[in-house]
Amino acid sequence: MKAYLDLLQDVYDNGVGKDDRTGTGTRSVFGRQLRCDLSEGFPLLTTKKVFLRGIIHELLWFIRGDTNIKYLVDNKVGIWNEWPYQNYLNKSGQGDLEKHSEQWQNGLDAFIENIRSDHDFAIQWGELGPVYGKQWRDFSGIDQIKWVINEIKTNPTSRRLIVSAWNPAEIEEMAKAGLPPCHTLFQFYVSHDKKLSCQLYQRSADLFLGVPFNIASYALLTMMVAQVCDLELGEFVHAFGDVHIYNNHEEQVLEQLSRSPSALPTMKINPSVKSLFDFTFEDFELQDYVAQSSIKAPVAV
Repeated sequence: MKAYLDLLQDVYDNGVGKDDRTGTGTRSVFGRQLRCDLSEGFPLLTTKKVFLRGIIHELLWFIRGDTNIKYLVDNKVGIWNEWPYQNYLNKSGQGDLEKHSEQWQNGLDAFIENIRSDHDFAIQWGELGPVYGKQWRDFSGIDQIKWVINEIKTNPTSRRLIVSAWNPAEIEEMAKAGLPPCHTLFQFYVSHDKKLSCQLYQRSADLFLGVPFNIASYALLTMMVAQVCDLELGEFVHAFGDVHIYNNHEEQVLEQLSRSPSALPTMKINPSVKSLFDFTFEDFELQDYVAQSSIKAPVAV
């Protein structure tokens, strides 16, 4: 993952100070790109451990068209927990609790236990609104994922193999649940030698925490689509708008940059799965992953 480390160094060296919605402050640049040849291995960072279980479950959740955190909670993936919890606090008159205080954290733990154990509570309070899964599977009545799979199979030379999560009519509803989509649009490309590539456009990118997750997620999606469309692997191309390092991640970024990457691992996918909608967590096996220790950093919310 030298391409990722090069980008991290670029933003650290050349980023300029910019305010942001969290009040943390960032080093920011605009307009960058990295490329990963998926035939060379699965692009999962080796210079720190990455939460692969969360990546896989979140991707399956998107593909299902799900927008309720119940599935993620049941699978011990907490990356979306804070958004519906804060919504719950706001609507119950507790929205002034200091985030990440002991009282706030205890309340979050209780909230998640209720999502896990109380079906009606989960339906009422676990919903995020029309976020990624909704847009992928029901963008104003269009199932974009089914459509793009069919187009890849029947019209592979098309230049319209696009899925968009950016739905202007529903941006405000998405924002109420947390944030409008950061990874906004992706496009597939089938080459003359039947290799499938994917390019993602990400409008806003937390380079230290979020981007390693995004790279692995869309690389895996490309591999899954290639399998069900009987294609070989091409590239994952990641294009960025505002790509930034939060000011409170500087120490962690320097630690990351001091490390040398090892060989990329291999992702094995169950070859018997022929539909994108039939994949389960057990259909994926990461092999030969040698990663250095995790680097913890605060999450800007």
